[in-house]
Amino acid sequence: MELSGLVRALRAEGPRAGEQPPPRAVPPAEQILPRIALLVSEGAAPEVVRDLGALVEAAGCRWLFGGLSPATLGELVAALNGYAAPPKQEQDAAGLPREDRAYAAAAERAAEVGSVFLHLLAKLEAAKTQESLGVPVVGPILSRVMGPIYIFAATHIVERPWANTKSQSAAQEVLALLVQAVGCGSVAEFLRGKDEDEEGRFAAVMGLLKQELTKDTWKRNPATKHVFSWTLLHITRPWLSHYLERVLPPSLLISDDYQEENKILGVHCLHHIVLNVPAADLCQFNRAQVVYHALYNHLYSREAPLIQAVLLCLLDLVPILERAQRQQNRGRPTAPCDEVLQLVLTHMEAEHRLALRRVYARALPAFVQRLGILIVRHLKRLERVILGYLEVCDGPEEEARLGILETLQCTIEHAWPRMPCRLPVLLKALLKMIWDVHTDQGPTPELVKAALLQGATECLILLDRCSEGQVKVLLEGVYSSCEETRVRECIRKVQENT
Repeated sequence: MELSGLVRALRAEGPRAGEQPPPRAVPPAEQILPRIALLVSEGAAPEVVRDLGALVEAAGCRWLFGGLSPATLGELVAALNGYAAPPKQEQDAAGLPREDRAYAAAAERAAEVGSVFLHLLAKLEAAKTQESLGVPVVGPILSRVMGPIYIFAATHIVERPWANTKSQSAAQEVLALLVQAVGCGSVAEFLRGKDEDEEGRFAAVMGLLKQELTKDTWKRNPATKHVFSWTLLHITRPWLSHYLERVLPPSLLISDDYQEENKILGVHCLHHIVLNVPAADLCQFNRAQVVYHALYNHLYSREAPLIQAVLLCLLDLVPILERAQRQQNRGRPTAPCDEVLQLVLTHMEAEHRLALRRVYARALPAFVQRLGILIVRHLKRLERVILGYLEVCDGPEEEARLGILETLQCTIEHAWPRMPCRLPVLLKALLKMIWDVHTDQGPTPELVKAALLQGATECLILLDRCSEGQVKVLLEGVYSSCEETRVRECIRKVQENT
């Protein structure tokens, strides 16, 4: 019997279809659905999927689930998920293929498959209330189908080249209904469980993704890395530590790719792991050291977004490594934070690209705070960087200069005994910057100029305190000879500070 005819026959049963056996002319679902799964896996025409949606909608719960093994329905759902997946690409492809038509077709297929899944989940929800079916039947079926259905939803729920408004909407509805069907209140609860003692569905999802997250396969399906990262971000402390062995290798694999987009995605995954896995688990089997070396190698990159992601991750990883070294009494001549800062300062000295200068300058204060008094190990190079960055305007927002002023403040606060000998060069650089900001006729907003002048003034006040008033003495002549109101205001604040 053709699908359209089967749909008509099931619809003819009306409301009785869920209560009485279907007529003998209608073959059992155990015979029909495997054939449909075969057609779908072979790339069936869209009409087949649409007819399947109509079939599921028209069928009664008893016909659909009564004599059907969970494995059969699981194979059908897996075939539908594969049918809706974006087109495969070569493992060594430089990026997503420019196949707009192929991706548009994938989005259309996803919308049709989403409709089938919505009908199926609705039938499973209805079957729970039928005495002859209920949870004993629905439970095993849900266990079989929830993994592929979740992967379908995660593939199409976010804006991607292979998704459109219709497929995204369908994916959102499918995911919401799936979470409801298993009795959870959120996607995170669906994946991790309601409490730490309850096992969620993350292991089942990762079991399906595992075969696509190997070195030879992870780039063939362009959606795999996004499904993995989107899923990973829903698993937080304390649940994530249970799955560390499953999530760390794929994250390292993605971050080790030659494409910047993949590197950044992998680093974001690693950062999430660092933040949500206990330090003891990270340090076991030298895992934290492996992550550190993977991140450190990225510091030689010339791409600002990647450097920013790496520095943020290292700032959270370095304390874990150093704490482990202290506990193991394995002191090192150079701690990880020193290694990172030394390389960053080396790159900062010669860097001329404004985007990278801004990223470095924004991250620098956190490293100074992290080292504390130990920043004295890097003062010579840090001083050269500060002087060089104070001289250069980096655009309307002045992010680099503002970051360097904050760095200088932190440095003075932590290494104040070493500041008096550096007073002449620092004072000269700060005064020059104040004058440059005052005379700037560019597009820099007044609020940004005010922030720069305020930061420079605070640095002068700190220098004055650690030099026992020498700055006030040196500024007396400048104040008396300067006629510019804004510059005089900065000097006055320093002189009046006690």
